[in-house]
Amino acid sequence: MLPDAEPPRKLENLERSAPKDKAVGSKAVTNSLKHVNRQAGANRGAQAIYRLNQKGGFDCPSCAWPDPDGKRSSFEFCENGAKAVATETTKKKVGPDFFAKHSLKALSEQSDFWLNDAGRITEPMVLEKGATHYTPISWDAAAKLIAEELKSCETPNEGIFYTSGRASNEAAFLYQLFARQFGTNNLPDCSNMCHESSGSALSQTIGVGKGTVTLEEIETTDCLLVIGQNPGTNHPRMLTSLEQTVLNGGKIVSVNPLLETGLRAFSHPQKLKGILGGATQLASLHVPVRLNGDLPFLKGMLKCVLEAEANAPGTVVDQAFVSGYTQGYEACQAENESVSWDDLTTQSGLSETEIRKAADIFINAQEAITCWAMGLTQHHNAVETIREVINLHLITGKIGRARSGLCPVRGHSNVQGDRTMGIWEKMPEPFLKKLDEEFEFTAPRKHGYDTVEAIEAMHAGKGRVFIGLGGNFLSASPDTHYTAAAMRRCKLTAHISTKLNRGHLVTGERALILPCLGRTEADIRKSGPQFVTVENSMSVVHSSEGRLEPASPHLLSETAIICRIAKATLGNASRVPWQLFEDNYDHIRNAIEKVIPGFKNFNEKARKPSGFYLPNAVKQRVFNTESGKAEITVNTLKPIPLEDDQLLLQTFRSHDQFNTTIYGTNDRYRGIKSERRVIFMNREDMKERSIVAEQPVDITSHFQGETRTAELFLAIPYDTPKGCAAAYYPEANVLVPIGARAETSQTPSSKSVVVTVCAR
Repeated sequence: MLPDAEPPRKLENLERSAPKDKAVGSKAVTNSLKHVNRQAGANRGAQAIYRLNQKGGFDCPSCAWPDPDGKRSSFEFCENGAKAVATETTKKKVGPDFFAKHSLKALSEQSDFWLNDAGRITEPMVLEKGATHYTPISWDAAAKLIAEELKSCETPNEGIFYTSGRASNEAAFLYQLFARQFGTNNLPDCSNMCHESSGSALSQTIGVGKGTVTLEEIETTDCLLVIGQNPGTNHPRMLTSLEQTVLNGGKIVSVNPLLETGLRAFSHPQKLKGILGGATQLASLHVPVRLNGDLPFLKGMLKCVLEAEANAPGTVVDQAFVSGYTQGYEACQAENESVSWDDLTTQSGLSETEIRKAADIFINAQEAITCWAMGLTQHHNAVETIREVINLHLITGKIGRARSGLCPVRGHSNVQGDRTMGIWEKMPEPFLKKLDEEFEFTAPRKHGYDTVEAIEAMHAGKGRVFIGLGGNFLSASPDTHYTAAAMRRCKLTAHISTKLNRGHLVTGERALILPCLGRTEADIRKSGPQFVTVENSMSVVHSSEGRLEPASPHLLSETAIICRIAKATLGNASRVPWQLFEDNYDHIRNAIEKVIPGFKNFNEKARKPSGFYLPNAVKQRVFNTESGKAEITVNTLKPIPLEDDQLLLQTFRSHDQFNTTIYGTNDRYRGIKSERRVIFMNREDMKERSIVAEQPVDITSHFQGETRTAELFLAIPYDTPKGCAAAYYPEANVLVPIGARAETSQTPSSKSVVVTVCAR
C-alpha cells in the first residue's frame, strides 16, 4: 500500500476551554522555555536563544517580522520563534537506523507532530524504485543521481525547482541561477500560495510588490488597519509593536471573522505589568467581517470617504496627490457610487454602522497604515480586494509619506528575499539580461510554472524531476490527494530539509532527502566561517550567522548542496564558479551586487549590525508603473453564491504550529487542547444542522461539480459570523480544490472553500 498523503484520521483526547482574553504573558515564557529545554537542553538552548534576532546573531527561522533598527531587547523573540529554534536545535536524531526501523507506510501512519518531533536528519538518504525504506547515500552519489535524472528530461521544462521561504538570499540566488542555466523558469515558491496576490496588486498599482512602511512607522501611526491577519499566532513579535502603537496614541482596527486573542490584549512578558498579569488593550474596534466579505467592507469604507469629501470638499480626498500622482479616480468614484449599501452590508455580513465606525477612525487619522496577510490573499477575488485597500490609501493620499502606507505581512522568514533574488517563474527582462551578462549564458525567457501549474504539470506527466529547497510541498499545497498523485508521477523527488515531514513519504519513483544546516548552526567552509543574509517584511537585508555545533558532521549548507548539484548537472557547460561560491559566500554576494539593483557594496553593508534598507521608490512618491502614475482601480463585487446548506470555510493555523510544522496539539488562545481535527462553527449554523458541541462530523467541499471530503472532525461552537467556518491546515487542505484560485495571482482560495458539514 502507498503511504497516505493525509495525517492519520483519528481523534485524540480533546479538552476545551474558553478562548483567552489576552495574548502572551508569563504562560508564553514558560511554554517557550519548556520547548527549548525539552528539545535542546538548557545549555544548547540558551546558547541559541541568546543570539536569536540579535545583531551579529542568526535570523529567526520562523516569521519575517522585522527587528528594531536601534537598541534591541535581550529577548528579541516570541513563543513561536522559541519553538522554531527548539525544534531545530533538538538533540533527537533521525539517522540510518531510524529509517531502517521505519518503513514509509509506517511513518505515514504517524501524526505530523510525531514526524517533526522525531529529530534532525543526519545524512543523505535515498529511496530506490520499489523500496519500502530509505537507505544512506553519499553526497556525491546523491548529486550524481539528480544530475542523471535532470539530463534524462526530454526538455528542461520537465525540471521543477521549488523554494520555501526559509532559504537564504545566497542560496536562493544560486538556486534560480542553476535552474535558469539548466534551461527553465520553473521556479514555483511558497509566495505563490501566500502573498502572490499582494505582489500582483501592488506591482500593478504602485509599481513595487512590497510594503512601503517601516517598523517605526507602524509604532507611531495614528491608525492601523489589521485586516485578515492573526498576529498573536502567526507573527507574535508584532504584538510588541501593536502595543507601542496604542501607547503612542494610535488606534487599531481589527477586521477578521474571528476576534483573535492577539488583537484583544497583549500582556508584555518583559514588563512588570505583563509579568503580574496586566495587559494593554489593542484593538479599538473589531469588525467581524464574514469570509470573503472584505471587498464589500472596503468599498463601504471608500463610500464613506467619498461621502465625507462631498460634505466637506478638500478635507478628506487628497486632491493634489490624486491629480498629480494617480489616474483612474473618476472611474473608481463612479463605480463606487453605483454600489448600494444593501449589497455592501449583505455581502460583508456587517451593518452600515459597523462599516462607518471603521471608516471614521481611518478618515479622522492624520496618518494610517494597513496591514494584511493570508485572510486577504487567499480568495478568488484577492487581487481586487488588495487593490481596494490601495485605493483607500491613494484617494486619501495616505501613502508615500511618513507613518502612512501599506504593509503586507510576510509569513516565512525570507520569502520576500527569495523573490528579490529571482525566485519567480516570470522575472522581468532587466533581471534576466543582467544575469546573462554576468554569467555568460542566455537565460530562458518563456515563463515557467507557478506552484499550482507545477502540480498540474506533474499530474499530467510533464514534470519528471522535482527538487524542493526547504518546505513541505505536499502538506502546504492545496488538494492533498491531487498533489500526492502529481508527486508520484515524477521520476525523482528530492527535498533539501532539516526535519522529517510528510512530503518525504509521498514520492516519485525514486526520492532523496538531503539534510542541510539550520540557521542556528555554524557553517564552516574552506575560507572560514560563513554568514548568509535575509530580507524581512520591511525590505531590510541583514546577516544571519549560526554558531552552534551542527547536528551531524554530514550536514551541508543549502548553498553548498545547490553548488554540488549544479556542478554535477551542468559540468563544463557552465561558466559559473560553483566551487568558488561554495567555498566563500562573499563571492556570491559580489555577483548579486552586479545583477540586482539596490545591492551596491553588498558585502560591506551586510556586515553592518542592523543591515540596510533596499530602495523603495514609493516612499518618494515615485510609481514605477506602465503609466508612471499610481493606478486607482475599479474592483467589482463578485460574491460567492451558496446553497442553503453550504458554508464558507477558511483554513488557518493553530497556536502550536508554524506553516505546516506542528510543534504540538494545542491551540491555547482558542481554548483547544490535545486535538487538531476540529471545525469551528457558528452556533446557529450548528443548531440548524442538528450538530452539538464536539460531535464528530465530515466536511465536504464543492467546486464545479466536484466534491472532496475530510473525515472525522469535531464540531466546535465559536464566535464566527453565520455562514462561516474554520479548520486547521494541513488537515483541511484536502478540501481546497486545485482549480479554486485567485484571479491573476493563481493563489489557492484556501480562505473561501464552499463546504457542507454532516454529522457522522
